[in-house]
Amino acid sequence: MRFWLILILVFFAVRYVLPIVLRLVLAGFVRKQMRNGGFVVPQARPGAAPAPGEVRVEYVPPTAPKNEKPRETKGGEYVDFEEVK
Repeated sequence: MRFWLILILVFFAVRYVLPIVLRLVLAGFVRKQMRNGGFVVPQARPGAAPAPGEVRVEYVPPTAPKNEKPRETKGGEYVDFEEVK
């Protein structure tokens, strides 16, 4: 009987008390981080930011030469699939 009583008390503590405690602890942590500037999003350099409506491209991938032959498949001979009914 004592085991069941302890099990029920633990269940209710985990179900109802633990979320309230975690919410209070997490709210305190977030407030502290905001006060200390812990959640600061890094900003771009002021001179490097594009003006509104402009787009800045930092990387352009290299283009493949058009006169290059396509590579052959590796792993043997390729056979076309034919559906049999």
